[in-house]
Amino acid sequence: MEILILLIAISLLVAIGFLAAFIWATRSGQFDDDQTPAMRILNDNPAKAKSE
Repeated sequence: MEILILLIAISLLVAIGFLAAFIWATRSGQFDDDQTPAMRILNDNPAKAKSE
């Protein structure tokens, strides 16, 4: 029974750690713009390609 309490405590600590990492990433702007990098390749500039 002691191992069950230990495993629950460890899993709660890990879950709190992941929650803290997610909150930190959200507040620091990691998820601000997730659409533009995927669309950047589609906006090829043909004038720039001709000048090279």
